[in-house]
Amino acid sequence: MLKYRNQGHINTSSTACWIALACLVVPMFASYFFDDMFSTLSHIFQHPEMLALGWDSADYGFYAGGYSFLCVCGGLVICGVLLDMFGVRVVGSVFVGLMILGAAMVSAALLSGLDPGTSLTIAYIGCMLFGLGSEIAGVAVTRSIAKWFKGRNVALAMGLQLAIARLGTATAFILSPILVAEKPYGEIYTLTETARPALAGLCMLFAGGILWAVFVAMDSRFDKDAGITAARGKVKDEDKFRFSDILKVLTNPRFLMIALLCVFFYCCIISFKKFGTAIVIPRFGMEVDSAKWMISMIPFFTVIFTPLFGAMVDKAGKATGWMMTGAVLVLASHLIMAFAPQGTAFWGYLAISLLGIGYSLVPSAMWPTVPKIIPEKNLGTAYSLIYWIQNMGMLLVPIFVGRIFKTTVTEAGNMTQEVQAAFNAELIFIGLGIVAVIVASALIVSSRRHPELEIDLPNKK
Repeated sequence: MLKYRNQGHINTSSTACWIALACLVVPMFASYFFDDMFSTLSHIFQHPEMLALGWDSADYGFYAGGYSFLCVCGGLVICGVLLDMFGVRVVGSVFVGLMILGAAMVSAALLSGLDPGTSLTIAYIGCMLFGLGSEIAGVAVTRSIAKWFKGRNVALAMGLQLAIARLGTATAFILSPILVAEKPYGEIYTLTETARPALAGLCMLFAGGILWAVFVAMDSRFDKDAGITAARGKVKDEDKFRFSDILKVLTNPRFLMIALLCVFFYCCIISFKKFGTAIVIPRFGMEVDSAKWMISMIPFFTVIFTPLFGAMVDKAGKATGWMMTGAVLVLASHLIMAFAPQGTAFWGYLAISLLGIGYSLVPSAMWPTVPKIIPEKNLGTAYSLIYWIQNMGMLLVPIFVGRIFKTTVTEAGNMTQEVQAAFNAELIFIGLGIVAVIVASALIVSSRRHPELEIDLPNKK
């Protein structure tokens, strides 16, 4: 039996904490896999005549943007408030279920055999539901880690959660091209072949739902042993959630800087991954298989470095400095991908390596900083607002990039056009990276002006 012990705040044994974390990471692993299942297959949408599905690059970009539609329309904010009002067990369970439902709709649309417009509409709706469910489930997971690891290695725990979740992305990058084997031009990808990654992701999501249920049982015991349930009716007035707290969060300058850094930084990476192979294949003269492994370096780097950087932030602090370093590395990566010599694979590997390291640094420092500037009772709302702002970019950027490829590549197999499309897409990511560096600089200045917030101090007590 896993016993609880009092250390001046709600806490549990180390064993219980790590078991809870193990249950939390699987739904996120499955979510990342499903979200990135087409990332290393993005090039096939440049040839819709080869797809029984009939989607082109613009359709794929439209579908990818559906992930963020409901989030941007206010779903994340409303659900984040509900999370603070009713807790992670109730609200989190609803949205883990919604994530699975949305994935099932996408899978059904891919297999439906309906005309491209109709199947795209159904898949878009499914992607909207999956996206909202995934984001709120992610908020619930992050909030739960902050609760269970309070006063412990919270950055390490969040880093491990991110690393394992991104291993889902790496798995998608590698497994999807195996499930959908490359075909010579002129042969048709059947509906079943195209849907295989979605069906694999759906099975993973079902497994994640089962482990989420295990966590819910553990969290209920956590609260019971800590006396939280019994004291629910005696919550101090200052600890009660109020809707005015939303305004307090949104007017917190440090919160706004973190939210803006999040949207510009993540769009440089998450939106890039959606079109990764379509960019690196023409820019660096690569075969599909080599490009697949190159893009897979991004999540593999984060699997290795995110927990290490998280432990470093816990012990040494300096969170804002690491955020700046990560943002600069990501900007440098996109500058290399845009302006490095054409057809030289070395520059592609260098750029992706820098992208992977930057992708590890910023989240390791950023997510554990939020509990330092936002009261614990408002963490669900705060994380949801950050994801809401982030999803504005994730809704729009894939649409713009998809249209760049559609309008620039007008002739199948025209390498000149494909190179130009990749370059034009990289200009978008460079612009986003520049803004991310500017915001990170402002956050450093703000932290130095407000040392009482202890943003740059170590997390571990």
